[in-house]
Amino acid sequence: MGAALLCFSLVEAPTYTISDTVEDFQLINVINSKPVSLSDYANAQGVVIVFTCLHCPYAQLYDDRLIQLHKEYAPKGFPVLAINPTSPRLFPEDSFENMREHARRKRYPFPYLQDDTQKIALRFGAKRTPHVFLLDKNRVVRYIGSIDDNPENARAVSKHFLRDAIQALLRGERPYPETAQAIGCPIRIDKQLQDSTKRR
Repeated sequence: MGAALLCFSLVEAPTYTISDTVEDFQLINVINSKPVSLSDYANAQGVVIVFTCLHCPYAQLYDDRLIQLHKEYAPKGFPVLAINPTSPRLFPEDSFENMREHARRKRYPFPYLQDDTQKIALRFGAKRTPHVFLLDKNRVVRYIGSIDDNPENARAVSKHFLRDAIQALLRGERPYPETAQAIGCPIRIDKQLQDSTKRR
């Protein structure tokens, strides 16, 4: 209850929608402490941006699926870029050190970035973990939503939203559906963090 008094849902505008072009951004990769920019993927056919975290059980249920998606589609030009938008002040388990340990233990084959000001999550309009934004080669948003329709059981998935969207782009088509409701823990904005960021 105490944490709830210090945070509220990410609802600030403007946020990206389908057909919007995403601006370049740069965040630190916790795995090696080096900066990663969206522009680093200029030669990719697209980018799978997923907002995820450590404290949310839904996000953890999708960990292995994201690793598999990256291994399958990065060679085809669609790498995964994971971003943690959680404030460690509100959720200490999402600290930089814990993120690094988790990424190394799981052997993430993709960068794991810390959105320490929450500005990137706010710009994207990410509301849950996990929340996916699929970009094409021109960095235009082509799909927003969930990875699939069954967080609890990967073997029982009947709708592979993200996989199907990537396949559509590989065929030169527009994904359908273009959106699917993200299922997971609400991303909470740290009001104290935002107030301090505005004063900088």
